Amino acid sequence: MEEMQAILRNYGLSLTFYEPYGKVAKVYTDKGVFALKRIPANEGMEFIRSLQFLFQKGYHRLVPVYPTLDGRYGVLRGLHLYYLMPWLINKEKEERNKRHQQMFRELARLHTLSAQEIPVEEGERKQHYERMKAEWEKQEDFLEQWIASCEQEIYMSPFQLLSSLYYFQILQALRFSKEKLNEWYEASKENKTVRTVIIHGKLSPDHFLYSEDGLGYFTNFERSQKALPIRDLLPFLSRTLKTYPTKHEECLEWLLTYLAYFPLREEEMLLFLSYLSYPGQILWTLEQYSETSEEKDEKQFVRNLQHNYWQLRNVEYIVMRMMERETSKEENQGGHSS
Repeated sequence: MEEMQAILRNYGLSLTFYEPYGKVAKVYTDKGVFALKRIPANEGMEFIRSLQFLFQKGYHRLVPVYPTLDGRYGVLRGLHLYYLMPWLINKEKEERNKRHQQMFRELARLHTLSAQEIPVEEGERKQHYERMKAEWEKQEDFLEQWIASCEQEIYMSPFQLLSSLYYFQILQALRFSKEKLNEWYEASKENKTVRTVIIHGKLSPDHFLYSEDGLGYFTNFERSQKALPIRDLLPFLSRTLKTYPTKHEECLEWLLTYLAYFPLREEEMLLFLSYLSYPGQILWTLEQYSETSEEKDEKQFVRNLQHNYWQLRNVEYIVMRMMERETSKEENQGGHSS
């Protein structure tokens, strides 16, 4: 209570009591109820810079951060930074699909208002391309060696048998990723700049809260930074597509909502498709299995592989639909120009 009271004094508030909710405290004061959040101090500076930049750009659909009496956006105590926000009731006015769509529309707006062209050193893009290409070629070699070693077994383990069955699809996904990476480099190597935005950094419906008037606001903004717009999309899709195999029509819809308001450029789309289709999880599971020399938990490894494969198929569906969309866009443009 004393620590909390000392922090709230910076805001001219007097604490009555508080309830802890993980890293957030719901604080009851003489001037109402607020949310007080604690984050590591080293994350705080980038977070505050992002906030100030977005406010200057006129973007206000973030859960507001109240300044202290002397105008700071946080209170530093030891290794932590504390900041104060209103406590949102977060009444869900809509069902899941509409909530996600509103979040993606708002994300597109956030990216649009914060977009900046920044210069890229001549060799920087080439270095990134060569590093990724070398890494993925190494993975392809590993995959081929792994399958060769499985085929030499007289009796394959259930894991080896399953990975042999999945081999062709894993290889296809890896080659597709490399192909899109090559196309990205060809399409962008002459560009002198790259488009960055302020990314949320931890996009999730849990971090998109509704006020009493039904407006959606982003919260949990501590991971925000200047980065490529696809850095918000990829982790969200990776998590969302980690389910049993299904046509993720809703997920595709959310992505198309975002693209309707913030279209990706040709080279951004190529890089997005390259990273999205890269079968990183399944390759990591194969490596873990091959490197585990002591008694293996065969059942757990098989379960992980199965889940990774389902994710691979879900990603494949989204990628193929996006490819169809890009192809029809090019055909329409070709038709208009002729």
